[in-house]
Amino acid sequence: MRRLRHLTGQHRTASINRLLGALLAFNAGAINAGGFLVVGMYTSHMTGFASLLADNLVLGNAALVLGAAGALLAFTLGAATTAVLVNWARQHHLRSEYALPLLLEAGLLLLFGLLGATLNRQTPFAVPLTVLVLAYTMGLQNAVVTKISASQIRTTHMTGVITDLGIELGKLFYWNRTESPVESRVRANHIKLRLYSLLLASFVAGGVVGAAGFKYLGFIWVLPQAALLLMLSLAPLLADVRRSWRRRAAAPASLF
Repeated sequence: MRRLRHLTGQHRTASINRLLGALLAFNAGAINAGGFLVVGMYTSHMTGFASLLADNLVLGNAALVLGAAGALLAFTLGAATTAVLVNWARQHHLRSEYALPLLLEAGLLLLFGLLGATLNRQTPFAVPLTVLVLAYTMGLQNAVVTKISASQIRTTHMTGVITDLGIELGKLFYWNRTESPVESRVRANHIKLRLYSLLLASFVAGGVVGAAGFKYLGFIWVLPQAALLLMLSLAPLLADVRRSWRRRAAAPASLF
């Protein structure tokens, strides 16, 4: 429980951020791959939805325009929800500022796992409710890690991660002339190399597990992921509850 509290607690270290990032990248890869098998869309890729929106505005396909707009809006609202929860917790001096969005994500995944087959109803955005729920969930998660890591880690899409990994690999294989000054030589950041490699490997591994899980188990494959997020969020939440109880117990009794 102490380790779990550190993963979503207020006090952050680079190693804790890396571990949390890897776990959430695995989770995002699993949801993304499994979601594709459900709805035929990668619900964490907002670049693709933005392009889909632009293309079909020109082509005049109103249904696809609505679907893309709905996914973009759901992802944005998810990120906004995380910002609201984190800032509310900070103003109330809670230790669970990062745990609250993950708790909400766990609840949504639990709902998806138990009621997934009934979430395929169409919405005003011309896509199933499943698409909007998964996009909202990915927005929640990506904003959590973004705030925790000061925008250094992303977990729901790998474009930036792979770009940064390629930059560091370019530095790693750069040939420095022997006569060049030491201070001007190009050097790779090995910490970043390990971080980006870890995130990419976690996302791919999650995708394999998610695709296989949905193929053989169906919607229920997300329940272990919901349980993982619940475990990550419970420790700081319980700490806040215990602190609240201690304050109430220590408060003087009312005279009336």
